[in-house]
Amino acid sequence: MQIADIKRARQSLSARLSRWIVFFAAAIFVAALGYMAVVARKAVRKEAVLGANRVLDNTVLRVNGILEDVELVADNLEGRIYQNLDNPDTMFDLSREVVATNAFLNGCSISFEPDYFKEKGRYFSAYSNRIGANVYTQQEGNDSYQYFYLDWYLLPKLMGQPCWTEPYTDQEEFDDKIMDAKMIVSYCKPLIGNDGSFVGALSLDISLEWLSNTISSVKPYPNSYSFLVGRGGTFLVHPDPERLFYQSIFTEGLVSPNPEIRKLGEDMQEWKAGMQEIRMEQVDCFVFYKPMMTTGWSVAIMCPEKDIFGGFHRLQNMVIAIVLLGLLLMYLVFSRVIRKQLEPLHALAVQAETIAYGNFNTVLPKTRWDDEIAVLTRSFGEMQTSLVKYIDELTTTTAKKERIEGELQIARSIQMDMVPRTFPERTDIDLHAFMEPAKEVGGDLYDYFIRDGQLYFCVGDVSGKGVPASLFMAVACNLFRVLSWQGNSPEEVARQINNEMSQHNEQLMFVTLFIGRLDLKSGRLDFCNCGHNPPVLFTGEPHFMTCKPNTPIGIMPGYVFEGQTLENMHGVRMFLYTDGLNEAENVNHEEFGNERMMNALAALPPSEKAQGVVEKMRAAVASHVGTAEASDDLTMLCIQLS
Repeated sequence: MQIADIKRARQSLSARLSRWIVFFAAAIFVAALGYMAVVARKAVRKEAVLGANRVLDNTVLRVNGILEDVELVADNLEGRIYQNLDNPDTMFDLSREVVATNAFLNGCSISFEPDYFKEKGRYFSAYSNRIGANVYTQQEGNDSYQYFYLDWYLLPKLMGQPCWTEPYTDQEEFDDKIMDAKMIVSYCKPLIGNDGSFVGALSLDISLEWLSNTISSVKPYPNSYSFLVGRGGTFLVHPDPERLFYQSIFTEGLVSPNPEIRKLGEDMQEWKAGMQEIRMEQVDCFVFYKPMMTTGWSVAIMCPEKDIFGGFHRLQNMVIAIVLLGLLLMYLVFSRVIRKQLEPLHALAVQAETIAYGNFNTVLPKTRWDDEIAVLTRSFGEMQTSLVKYIDELTTTTAKKERIEGELQIARSIQMDMVPRTFPERTDIDLHAFMEPAKEVGGDLYDYFIRDGQLYFCVGDVSGKGVPASLFMAVACNLFRVLSWQGNSPEEVARQINNEMSQHNEQLMFVTLFIGRLDLKSGRLDFCNCGHNPPVLFTGEPHFMTCKPNTPIGIMPGYVFEGQTLENMHGVRMFLYTDGLNEAENVNHEEFGNERMMNALAALPPSEKAQGVVEKMRAAVASHVGTAEASDDLTMLCIQLS
């Protein structure tokens, strides 16, 4: 590295430090402003929800108040009708009086069943209607206007109780002239005779014009608007006249499916109150809605999101611009200050360059200030004196490490030579085994030999790993071969190995061991399981062998082990393994497990040889483990007596 390179590095360092300072300052500003923005947005949203709900509640209260007044007028008028049933002409006076004295009423109809008043003929309906400042009264029933087939008459008759109709167009004719036509809604109440039968209906009409003006005047925000939907979702009040009575709240969703609008419409039809954030009419907005229980309608206020958060966004953009400008100024100032402060470090870098080429006798520059750079300079000086010593020590340590690794490789080779590496080529027995330590040496073991027509075999797993486990494994292997060669039963072999290895076992190590003796002629299997994983037998579907719960070897001196016997192993495949198989983990720490192991064994064909069983199980566990490091030693042994 030349002097020019060092200078560029110094400038790069100062720029990098400046950027880091600005970066952390920016991170603090972003975190603080982000938190403030979230809190402020929540506050604005909360205030918008409260404000819109207050406006909506007041609107519903005002509308419900007038509707309740209509119902109260109907209740009072009902009694007077019953008092004058013997004087039908009085009904015209009552109808006219009610409309004249209640400014919110558009009309009143007192109608009776056909031929109820014989002297009045088939039709009798006293109807009064407000047109402008005048109230007109007439008999409205005739062959061309059969009122008893209309909704406002049939609904109370069929339901047997008061109800509100859906809005409809009422076109009034007086003296064969059309005087008025407007959208109205009627409150209908059944008239019941003394015998309990339906005799007629009382209908009070109100114009939707005042309702539309009341609801449309509600504007919490400049671009917000209100709308009213009927029981079927049809728009009864809406700022767009083309949507009134001919479109419903679901119409927009039919053109382009919108589950949010559908959910809103369903909630309003089910008389639910609430708020939804949706995209409606190509605008992101908040919709607040509440039912009018009296009529079954639902009123809503649509507030565009840009109106609610407009002021918040303007303030946010202003703060961001100020912060960015401040960060730019901070970067310029800090870059200049840091570059000046790094000049002594530049001189040190020049001298350190010579040290990098192996000249450890270079004289380091002196500093004017007793600061961190001075400490660094002194540290470089100490490094010069200790570096040569360190290199010598590193050379010695590397040589020792290579020697230890070589010795471990020799130990691994010796350990692998302690277990049988060749397997019998016989017609009466098929046997194959595999062992792989997790480290250079391990604690798993297996062994077998054939003597006097009997196969002695074992599979074991020493607690722990590495060199201690390998030494314990070597002792267990030798004891098994010596004691089994004497013809002892498996439980007796286990007892003597346990007594021997329990002595002087200050490290409290133990070994799980499965010991077996198989008569190759009769097929009789004597075995003793000393705390080891139960083997798998193949008689049809693979299943675990039932084993008595003996303790592992090396824990309890004098323990009496129990042996077991299977009388006929001809044609039965036995698979023995250590927990390095079923507890093998992949990179996600998922174990291979008993279920995967049994499934893999079940998938093997009945004709598979012992070597094929071991190799395919090895491939199955390797596929599961993948790139994960081996967590335990792995040993497998497969035996099948023909």
